[in-house]
Amino acid sequence: MATLDNRKVAILTEEGFEQVELTSPKEALLAAGATVHIISPQSGKIKAWDHDHWGIEVDVDQVLSEVSPDDYDALVLPGGVLNPDKLRQNKDAVAFVSAFLDEGKPVAAICHGPQMLIETGMISGRTLTSYPSLQTDLKNAGATWVDEEVVVDNGLVTSRTPADLDAFNRKTIEEIGEGVHE
Repeated sequence: MATLDNRKVAILTEEGFEQVELTSPKEALLAAGATVHIISPQSGKIKAWDHDHWGIEVDVDQVLSEVSPDDYDALVLPGGVLNPDKLRQNKDAVAFVSAFLDEGKPVAAICHGPQMLIETGMISGRTLTSYPSLQTDLKNAGATWVDEEVVVDNGLVTSRTPADLDAFNRKTIEEIGEGVHE
């Protein structure tokens, strides 16, 4: 597995992220040597959603308004229904995600996380996957949607559900290890 020493990874989230879709990638990234920051429009703590009820609270490391995409080598977008629905309405969050895509930095989105990718207007012609209910939205945004546990398209890593986390984490670390994609 790639070593991610000297790599900084942003996990952009709002309240209502699916708990394991943040905690599992974060643990895998830390184990690979990356520095990982939880970034949110909120400060303090934000609450997870755990399957069908509220879950843990996590500390926000950086407030979105105080960071730049230039500070990070890669971006992870956890799912959960509430989280991306809130983030996609935040113009600063959309601009943050857009900058990673524009610069070819690795971006990894799981489950409902790809809703943020739709909002950027930058996924036309890309192949990706997501939670099945998003496939029509992604196709309407010009993407090719496939039903696979993990899809990599030029540094963009996507997966469907928490059941895919092992493959998602492995490919996310691999892509971050490879760096910027032209």
